[in-house]
Amino acid sequence: MPIKASELILNPDGSVYHLNLLPEHIANTIITVGDPDRVSSVTKYFDKVNFSTHKREFHTQTGVYKGKPITVISTGIGTDNIDIVFNELDALVNIDLKKREVKSKLTSLDIIRIGTSGSIQANIPIDSFVASEYAAGFDSLLHFYDSAQVQYFEISEALKRQTNWFEKKSDPYVVKSSERLYKQLFSDKTFTGFTATNVGFYGPQGRILRLAIQDNDLNDKLANFNHNGRTITNLEMETAGIYGIANLLGHHALSMNAIIANRATGEFSADPKKVVNDLIVYTLDKILDLD
Repeated sequence: MPIKASELILNPDGSVYHLNLLPEHIANTIITVGDPDRVSSVTKYFDKVNFSTHKREFHTQTGVYKGKPITVISTGIGTDNIDIVFNELDALVNIDLKKREVKSKLTSLDIIRIGTSGSIQANIPIDSFVASEYAAGFDSLLHFYDSAQVQYFEISEALKRQTNWFEKKSDPYVVKSSERLYKQLFSDKTFTGFTATNVGFYGPQGRILRLAIQDNDLNDKLANFNHNGRTITNLEMETAGIYGIANLLGHHALSMNAIIANRATGEFSADPKKVVNDLIVYTLDKILDLD
């Protein structure tokens, strides 16, 4: 039965609703960034850019880097936008948009996030790279899907227990990156990450300006969390949603983090643009060898 127009919304030209993309506009290797302006910071290294569009916070460019087709797309901030971007990217490759039917043969995309992040461990310094092997989501996105099969409940239960998790907050979920992408992009230049994905930048990440927060010690509790030697390394706002939705849809995903702040030491990078650009070049060269 065809997917209803109210569920799969298309623009008059047949493109998916929010991203304004047609299937021929994207490559099978995709880099996501949060900031729309960071798209061109990636594609400036391309041999050429064949396609570009910009709608709302979703800026997309597709081109070629050293012979490899790659799409770069901005998601904006937060897992709510990840829900939009990943469902629509999947629709572009796995749904016949004209027939509104799921294809019999499914395509698996390689999706790599390049983003900024703050370390909560003193031994992960500013200007370093973190490849997130696992992520803990403090939003509710994955709970709206039938997602038990991709969650690591033993870790999330340990997290709640060790932090004395406030019951009125969203139930944390733990998900894992693509082992294939992690093995390809991890090196002696990266730290292994267990990333906490927050629902905001200020209170949810323990920042206090004028508003008091519910748990002043949460960041310290997260930094001290340990489950079979696995500790939480950094904070950001998209990774867990990326891993959860990608795993459910059968895509490969990995989050690469440029550490521009260290919350444990109170430091901030003197040149955050440089560390981001260094991570862009590192990531582009690493994904050249993906099958």
